[in-house]
Amino acid sequence: MGRKKIVAGNWKMNTNLNEALSLITEIKKGSEQFSAIEKIIFPPFTFLKNASDSLANENTFFVGAQNCSEHSKGAFTGEVSAEMLSSVGCKFVLVGHSERRTFFKESDEQLISKIQNALKNNLQVIFCFGEQLEERKSGKHFETVKKQLENVLKNFSESELNKVYLAYEPVWAIGTGETATPQQAQEMHAYIRKIIAELFSPSLAQNIPILYGGSCNAQNAKELFSCADVDGGLIGGASLKAADFCKIISSF
Repeated sequence: MGRKKIVAGNWKMNTNLNEALSLITEIKKGSEQFSAIEKIIFPPFTFLKNASDSLANENTFFVGAQNCSEHSKGAFTGEVSAEMLSSVGCKFVLVGHSERRTFFKESDEQLISKIQNALKNNLQVIFCFGEQLEERKSGKHFETVKKQLENVLKNFSESELNKVYLAYEPVWAIGTGETATPQQAQEMHAYIRKIIAELFSPSLAQNIPILYGGSCNAQNAKELFSCADVDGGLIGGASLKAADFCKIISSF
């Protein structure tokens, strides 16, 4: 049996409530024939309950949160815990997105705590990682990715990682119009499987889904998804347009 095929849409800080619900309706309608593809959307926190309710009867279409707190509860004004997310119907959470690492300076220790809290509350994690432009240009991209994976994932058991998806984000290709070539994406995804095999087992390496998260869009998704070790995409801007998102879903 092959690995899951997954298309996840990170809406970031976009849409109001009416726009979000309309977008969900359009995506549902446009992707219902692709029942074999797992679809995940990550709306803003404020719409998670509405989004979860609208997808309550779906078997392959889920809602996730863009972040969760490293704390389980307490006096942390403005934070949202994994338990809160689970209670409103979230099934997934993003951890380690490049924008959280860059703008909010999230450390490996924080990411470890976030994953621990997510797993305790029955949330599946999409763990994001990837190199900056200068690291790619200086040939340190493999070293960077290996360090990001080892520093965080070594703190979890293989059974825990069965509830984790990986998302490779070449940061230089996010929101820049630049995209890794299919050859670059495949090379890195194959390398990631090698690292997972060394840290855990060849079985986990073969079975863990790895998404590509660097400006994947309706035009390049088919070529990227044809790569042997690319199991789908973590989509940014293109996930805000139902027609484009549905085209990406149909690209396997």
